[in-house]
Amino acid sequence: MQGYILNVKKAKNEDTIVSILTKERLEVLYRFYGARHPIVTTGFKVDFEIEKDSIQFLPKLRNVIHLGFPWLKETNRLTIWQHFITLLYDHLKDVEIPGNFYFDILEHSANIWHLQNPMRTAVESYLSILEHEGRLHKPDSCFICSKALQENIALIRAFLPAHPNCVIARSYPKDQIKVLMETQKTILLDNKEVEGLWLTLLEGM
Repeated sequence: MQGYILNVKKAKNEDTIVSILTKERLEVLYRFYGARHPIVTTGFKVDFEIEKDSIQFLPKLRNVIHLGFPWLKETNRLTIWQHFITLLYDHLKDVEIPGNFYFDILEHSANIWHLQNPMRTAVESYLSILEHEGRLHKPDSCFICSKALQENIALIRAFLPAHPNCVIARSYPKDQIKVLMETQKTILLDNKEVEGLWLTLLEGM
């Protein structure tokens, strides 16, 4: 079985509770500490086995093998990836069977993470998540006052559009944001604008 480690939580002694997103479900497994065991790290893709025991309150995580990507050795890319993974975990942690969409979005993102600024990939992946969940709002009216938006708009958490004078947030040209929402591509935005969207994403999914 394969999946992405979304969260590693300390348990008693050096044991851990590990949350792994697979194509089928979000597995929560108990990992016993062992000197010969590979370290489990948030964001890593792994191949693993599950050992079920009626006595234990959680199934056990066994035979973990890391499935690496070349960019894992690049500190900046890895850091942004782990932030994105943590955001996704907070979003999905109470959903046992979220569906294969979220696993597939991680697969796609991980495979292109090295091809461009990783913040772009994170923002584009998040836009796909918003669309999948029916939460992607067109930049037509202000989320705060409901009045029509003009040439420049601000985006708040969940990329909700608003007038720049209604919220404290970075503003963007409306035409660019309209294309962004329609295509889920950041091609019209420069790196500073993408970084602004990434900082908004860090507030939570």
